[in-house]
Amino acid sequence: MGYTREQIIEKCRAAFSNKSTFYKEGFINYRGKTTDTEEFYTEVVAEFLCDNINAYVSGIECISRKNSYKTEGHDGVHKEGSNREEEIIAMQMFVQSRDLGAYDHIGKIIDYQTPLKSKCTDEAGKIDLLSLDGEIMRILELKKPDSEETMLRCVLEGFTYMQTADTEKLISDFGYDPEKVVVKASPFVFYGGEQYKEMCQTRPFLKKLMMLLDSKPFYIIKNKKYRVVEA
Repeated sequence: MGYTREQIIEKCRAAFSNKSTFYKEGFINYRGKTTDTEEFYTEVVAEFLCDNINAYVSGIECISRKNSYKTEGHDGVHKEGSNREEEIIAMQMFVQSRDLGAYDHIGKIIDYQTPLKSKCTDEAGKIDLLSLDGEIMRILELKKPDSEETMLRCVLEGFTYMQTADTEKLISDFGYDPEKVVVKASPFVFYGGEQYKEMCQTRPFLKKLMMLLDSKPFYIIKNKKYRVVEA
């Protein structure tokens, strides 16, 4: 089934009532182009967000977590037989950083699966990976190598998590000074994957949105070990 430009915009308007869950909407992952104007669906959504950027950014609810963001027992060991590929990759990258030091561009990974909820009913996920690069703490939204989610979904999910977090407390809970460290969110995807391919295409509104959100992508390459590259 195809959609016109106006139908996609109507979906955006309907979902915009809850900015905190906007990234979860199904149309964020639509691939293909509008039936009338032949624009990528995600470009129409990105344009809508660019046109309403202040309302979007200010409308994402911050959850002040009562417990520490730093979870005891995060040792990078995953359960044998687990099929949760993204979690396993996150743990492996955490362990590699712990044992071998910082990655290029993103610094040292200091945590994985960092919780955002304060109570069970909160609508919030977990931060895939958290890294520290000098005075920048990065919320890294990880996607597995064969993920078919759009780059738009990745950008919005990571940014939503950053807005959801009480960033001063997040920084403090990991032992750093909120006056010296800033938090940024970044897509963290595999080089050559679907999200990477999108970034190689002409996607002006996606790239404008990423600029407005200060959301810089980083790409993972794995041979024997993981390494990180920029575009």
